[in-house]
Amino acid sequence: MTNTKKPETVTVSEHRVSCDGGGGALGHPKVYMEMGQESSVRCKYCDKVFELKH
Repeated sequence: MTNTKKPETVTVSEHRVSCDGGGGALGHPKVYMEMGQESSVRCKYCDKVFELKH
């Protein structure tokens, strides 16, 4: 059986977001992402999804 974990989704009010994977030893380098015309963006390190609040 495959253990597939659903990515965490965060609702945001800005088109530009940052992610550090939660910080500490389990985190990753802080990255900034721009949604552009999209309504969501996914972190390339931890797969966390940031969705724009409507």
